[in-house]
Amino acid sequence: MSGKTDNQRAWFLVLPVVLLVAFNALVPLMTVVNYSVQETFGNNIFFWHGVGWFQDLLRSERFHAALGRQLLFTFTILLIEVPLGVAIALCMPKKGIWVSVCLVLMALPLLVPWNVVGAMWNIFALPDIGLLGWSLNTLGFEYNMTQQPLSAWITLVVMDVWHWTSLVALLAYAGLIAIPEAYYQAAKIDGAKAWAVFRYIQLPKLGRVLTIALLLRFMDSFMIYTEPFVLTGGGPGNATTLLSIDLVKIALGQFDLGPAAAMSIIYFLITLAICWVFYTLMTRNEAR
Repeated sequence: MSGKTDNQRAWFLVLPVVLLVAFNALVPLMTVVNYSVQETFGNNIFFWHGVGWFQDLLRSERFHAALGRQLLFTFTILLIEVPLGVAIALCMPKKGIWVSVCLVLMALPLLVPWNVVGAMWNIFALPDIGLLGWSLNTLGFEYNMTQQPLSAWITLVVMDVWHWTSLVALLAYAGLIAIPEAYYQAAKIDGAKAWAVFRYIQLPKLGRVLTIALLLRFMDSFMIYTEPFVLTGGGPGNATTLLSIDLVKIALGQFDLGPAAAMSIIYFLITLAICWVFYTLMTRNEAR
């Protein structure tokens, strides 16, 4: 046995931060829970409503449609951004001056504020004055994101891919750099092809990194609000009204605090449940 003794007094230094974070998280949560089980007619007069808002919400076609659009958007960009990010990371140089250049270029989209991204792509995609919209219409494509739901969806997906694929690429690149050179030397001696190296060396070693990337991108895309709101405002019609946009419309536009609070709780539980499923499946496969 060593003569060292554990000193736990350092926890007192972080205790104020823990208490502050807990306070900032619990108070808004309890406020939302309080609103979700009550009805109000103004003047701070509340009436007990129980689980009525939750029942109405789960039967609502509006909620189902917004949730469907949110899930469609999220899984579409995951299917695009994760493989694309890994492919970009594989193409990036591992040594030399170009490493720094590539890392800076990859990081640039991540530095742009979310509202600026939406405004930038809104101007870029306008059918009359936007470079993208004008070019596509000049080439013979019927493109108008302000009137055509398909065009609005494509623009929304392309915008998110441009903005966030860099995150997946940088995470995957960090995972690739961490692979010991001995693995590649052994594969070269065995005469392994590039696909075999990726399948049996690189992809298994990227398991933990891809788990983090998948969880981060799922949570970000499932709760996305600023970019699509600035880009399309949820239109044309309700074509791009994602669950987050619909929630804000109910809470601030209609000022229905009860239904909005119930929706936010269900929103949070859905996000938590899907993240848990993703994490469980990916860690289980890694253990095998």
